[in-house]
Order: sequence, then structure tokens, then C-alpha cells
Amino acid sequence: MAYNLLKGKRGIISGALDENSIAWKVAEKAHEEGATFVLTNAPIAMRMGQINALAEKTGSTIIPADATNVEELTHLFTHGQEVLGGKIDFVLHSIGMSVNIRKNIPYTELNYDYFLKGIDVSALSLHKMLAVAKKLDAINEWGSIVALTYAAAQRTFPFYTDMADIKAMLESIARSFGYYYGVEKKVRINTVSQSPTKTTAGTGIKGFGDFFDYANAIAPLGNATAEDCANYCITLFSDLTRMVTMQNLFHDGGYSSTGVSNAIMQKMGLE
Repeated sequence: MAYNLLKGKRGIISGALDENSIAWKVAEKAHEEGATFVLTNAPIAMRMGQINALAEKTGSTIIPADATNVEELTHLFTHGQEVLGGKIDFVLHSIGMSVNIRKNIPYTELNYDYFLKGIDVSALSLHKMLAVAKKLDAINEWGSIVALTYAAAQRTFPFYTDMADIKAMLESIARSFGYYYGVEKKVRINTVSQSPTKTTAGTGIKGFGDFFDYANAIAPLGNATAEDCANYCITLFSDLTRMVTMQNLFHDGGYSSTGVSNAIMQKMGLE
């Protein structure tokens, strides 16, 4: 059921790779709720995914942009406003990449060039995106930016290696920029800390399947799906959350607040 929560709103959605990705689900939900938006991703990611099918389904224009490149982001926000016919009301930052994880390099032996690349792609890209939007005055007052993160920014998950540090930086950027953008333009910026999710990127992490099951057994409500996350993002884009900003919002079925569950204790023979 749609509620017209985003009727008349314009947006930019980054990171939609295929139908398993959270950004893809967000685009579908935003379309259902009456929004118009442009889709964006890095050219190399676009060649790997199926973004054209999503654009056709939602009647959206695709504007390729490397989120680490200020010139390309400037084109994204400038051309995006031209395509949509006005300023932007919401932005989804769903961008993350770790070469160290891809190459199975242990945290204590990180390749620092790879680490810096991960920081640029996954965290500084948010700052660059926000800085460009602010400079261009591209976002309407009471607009909303949401970036996707993970609980490893607060607690140690060995398999998440350098992405844990990178997500911590992402969350800090959202808070810091959220202050300035809030004071000057009433723009709100939040991060959503999502459950382990069976996306193409998520399932590429070593040991993901076992951890997915573990988190599902800990969380009282179970793991939140990509579609669940999309619904949550839509509420944050809507006018119903106008006073929510600079927050890291856990969307994980209660996992982040649960020490241990009966299900896990039973599996360990402790109950």
C-alpha cells in the first residue's frame, strides 16, 4: 500500500546495482510513494549491474557519476535539477567498497593504499556529495539525506576489517555536516545502521552466511530485509521526520540492543 509520502518530491538515489540492493528497493518504494528522482552510480558499477531496467521501471533518468570526483558530482546535482525541474528534496548515499575485504587482507595487515581508497569511496564521498550540494544550493529546505551504515562502526566485527573504521567516519560526517546544513538550510542528515542484508555486496564478505544466521537468531524481530530498510528510508525522506537529524538510526530488528538470545544459548547447550 502506498501513502503518497513523497508526492511531489525530487531525489537522487545512488548505489542501485541490482534487484537485491537496498538502493534498488528504495527507488521502487520512492516511485510508489510519488517521488521523481535520478539514479546514479559509478560507470564501472553500472556496467556490472542492471540499473537500466530500474530506470525504465521507475521512469527515471540515469546520470553516471564517480562519487569521489567533485566535478562529476557537480554535474550530477546540476543536471539532476534540470532533469527533475527543481531543487532536490532527498538523497540516498548507498556507496561502499573495501579492496582489503575483497582481497581477504586481515585488519592487522591492511594495505594502506586500499584503505585510503575505501575511505574515499565509502565515507569522503558523502562529504563531497554534501559539499557540492550545499555550494550549489541544490537541496530544498527541510530536505533529507540518508546514508547506509553498519553496527561495526560501534562494535568490533572481525570480518568487517577496515570497513568498520570507514563506516565510523561516515557516521561522523553525517553528524558534523548535519549541524552546519541544519543551521543554514534546515537540511537533515542521518545514517541508517541496517541488519546484515543479502545484497550482492554483503554476500561477498567472507563468512557472511554464518553471521547472517547468527544475527537473525539474536535479533528479537529477526534481520530486517532490504525492503524493510527501503520503507524506513522513505519515512526519513518524508515530512513525517522533519525534526530528525544527525542520528545514527539502528534498523536491525533489535539486534544492537540484545546481548544474547535464548536461541543462541540453546544452540550452545547453555539452556
